[in-house]
Amino acid sequence: MNATRFSPEAVRLDDAARAGWLYYVAGNTQDEIARKLGVSRQSAQRLVAMAVSEKLIKVRVDHPIARCMDLAGALSDRFGLMSCEVVPSDPDAPGLLTGVAIAAAAELEKTLKSPERRIVSLGTGRALKATVEQLPRMSCPQHVVVSRLGNMMQDGSASPYNATISLAERIGAPHYPCPLPVLARDPAELAVMRGQEAVRNTLRLCRQADLSLVGIGQMDRSAPLFVDGFVSAAEMDELAALGAAGEITSWVYDREGRVIDCAFNARVASAPLPRAAERPVIAVATGEAKLPAIHAALVGHLVNGLITSEATAERLLAL
Repeated sequence: MNATRFSPEAVRLDDAARAGWLYYVAGNTQDEIARKLGVSRQSAQRLVAMAVSEKLIKVRVDHPIARCMDLAGALSDRFGLMSCEVVPSDPDAPGLLTGVAIAAAAELEKTLKSPERRIVSLGTGRALKATVEQLPRMSCPQHVVVSRLGNMMQDGSASPYNATISLAERIGAPHYPCPLPVLARDPAELAVMRGQEAVRNTLRLCRQADLSLVGIGQMDRSAPLFVDGFVSAAEMDELAALGAAGEITSWVYDREGRVIDCAFNARVASAPLPRAAERPVIAVATGEAKLPAIHAALVGHLVNGLITSEATAERLLAL
């Protein structure tokens, strides 16, 4: 990907283009633009002015980000999303995570800038790990970071894609890892585990989260659950027969976004998927392989926010 795309100058023009689109195309006031971009009213005013002075504004916003904002608006309307961010795709690397991770880090930073206590819950995966790596170091001792799922692999080793500890260290906030394996051996063992005080406290924090960021996993032989050894080939075949389309924090769901009633999900130790529509639950996901899983999650309202790439957004709208 062209390194200049994420230079300070490019980011400045992106922000100006967003402000210009919101003002001239979507008809937002400067106060509304300030709120949506997470900046002061004065900054919003300057960005709108910059969109004109840099000749980004003609009859339309003359910038690639305008196409992305149109796609985001279409996805929000179709799936009833609270928020949607679409970033430009590199034609030579449509599955690259960098742009999506930068956008997700910016969304996370808005919450972390709050002087009031905020609870941030995280799933796991490459996209969330990349998101944390794009976040600037901050001092946020007033916030709490909590993991939505266990961070132990089948052999007891730590997951390489767990983002909770990394985020807590980056912002200087207390964190609550989920003190459980990803899967229990059976429902009886899971019931005993969930009776522990530390687990109950972690699950309570997940329910109260002001912002939840999750990844989305596909359900084929390239699925993280299969590659990492959590699901056997026989179990994958069984889940496929039940219509499995994707997974979020190990909860497997079908094409309609319904969590499947099955033996595998009966052993999942992750926090239940949040259903509170007024609290942001944002998926950070992109790529051809994940299209069925992302689409199903949107159809079933398992998430109410999405950060994805232009190429993925176009494909989702075509389904």
